[in-house]
Amino acid sequence: MIDAFVLYLEKGRCKAFWGLKIGVLILVLSIIPYGALWGGDKGGGAAKRGKVMLGKNIRESVIAGSWYPGDAARLTKDIKGYLGRVPKPKIKGELVALIAPHAGYMYSGQVAAYSYKLLEAKSYEVVVIVAPTHRAYFSGVSVYPQGGYRTPLGVVPIAEELTEALIKRSPLISYVPQAHAEEHSLEIQLPFLQVVLKDFRLVPIVMGEQDFYVCEELSKAIVEVIEGKEALLIASTDLSHFHPYARAVELDQVILQHVNAFAPEKLSKDLKRGRCEACGGGPTVAVMLAAQALGASRGEVLKYANSGDVTGDRSSVVGYMAAALYRNTNPERGQKKEKVGVDLGLSEEEKKTLHEIARTVIWNKASGKRVPEFKVKSRRLKELRGAFVTIHKRGDLRGCIGYIRGNKPLYKSVEEMAEAAAFDDPRFPPVTEKELKDLDIEISVLTPLRQIDDINEIEVGKHGIFIERGFYSGLLLPQVATEYGWDRENFLEQTCLKAGLPRHAWKDKETTIYIFSADIF
Repeated sequence: MIDAFVLYLEKGRCKAFWGLKIGVLILVLSIIPYGALWGGDKGGGAAKRGKVMLGKNIRESVIAGSWYPGDAARLTKDIKGYLGRVPKPKIKGELVALIAPHAGYMYSGQVAAYSYKLLEAKSYEVVVIVAPTHRAYFSGVSVYPQGGYRTPLGVVPIAEELTEALIKRSPLISYVPQAHAEEHSLEIQLPFLQVVLKDFRLVPIVMGEQDFYVCEELSKAIVEVIEGKEALLIASTDLSHFHPYARAVELDQVILQHVNAFAPEKLSKDLKRGRCEACGGGPTVAVMLAAQALGASRGEVLKYANSGDVTGDRSSVVGYMAAALYRNTNPERGQKKEKVGVDLGLSEEEKKTLHEIARTVIWNKASGKRVPEFKVKSRRLKELRGAFVTIHKRGDLRGCIGYIRGNKPLYKSVEEMAEAAAFDDPRFPPVTEKELKDLDIEISVLTPLRQIDDINEIEVGKHGIFIERGFYSGLLLPQVATEYGWDRENFLEQTCLKAGLPRHAWKDKETTIYIFSADIF
């Protein structure tokens, strides 16, 4: 059967909607399998075609039998299998929200299980799912108001008093039938919920616009209407689409870092700037804002992978993330934060000198002035040391480059790496004179690399990791693992991804692992 759907074309490629953009709307007549274009995003094959039957306001499944099994017994067995392969999760707080992918189960089901594993033995009266649109263009936000959503595991009833309240709460929120008719990104979450939670009511939300204003308004509306309810929030999103493996990992790391840092505003800005990609970027930001208003203060990425990890095809992949947002129920007030790295014996005066060198280089270069020749007397500053210079602008990373090995005097390493971080980091444009007042500089003076055979030698909070295999290599400084709350294995995985290697490459005999520490100031 031939049917019609709308694609939004921007710069010659299909994209999810981010804000209200000016573009070209094209009505495409297609017999292409639904999963081949959307959501499986490599993920699910041909879906059921034709009009959705809405007898008694029941929204029938349009992806059962393609994106996930259409047989109830097989579907339950598959989901329990995914959950069974996830280790017992450990989050130090009270769960408020989840983030889960929405590709076909054969591609992203195992990643999604890391989120849904947290729900075992829990119960919620209401689950609010916020998902993006892939198949229909519309303004604002759509809520399916009555009846229920059907999957092979039964009908999930709508929390009708809440959907009605949402629609009354904001003119941005309404019911747009085509928003739900064939959208996979919301439905794909339901079978997992049916297996782990059994009984719950649903608030199904699909976002047509994803700019920050809409995200903020939606989050406020959600918080208001679920007050007093035992409610769970879920954001449905995949990450970057159809890039080579290494590029996809680079883009996705930006999102992972913002989630771990619980920074919805920064995530929204970087999505708008194109520093990262997520078809459900708006739902993720909206849910993070709502969770924050409900008392959540911590974010934790539970699992990251992409379609290349499943298929072995690394030429064009789609990224998947599972994450949790939670309240810290045991804050450690008044506890002194442990210093990251080591003390290399540099005096406060010597550290000040290195900061003055880095700042002078950046300020003079950005202002078009000559950089003076630096003369230092300190013996320690003349030692051959590797060093990294990290620049932040109002809390956001603005550049970070360094020498891994100590081939130059320390003061010279800092001088050269300050210039490189400010003007040669390929991830950012060169620093301008207007930005100077907003910059902060951090210097990491490295100890020599030491090759290890036993990963138990790695101490999170003390060591950084450098991984090398063939032409691939990647390094993460000690403070990175501490900032994002990684354990040893996660730290190793993230370093592999930084190197453009598969996340478990650290286990291979061909991979060489080095550790080092740093004096960070």
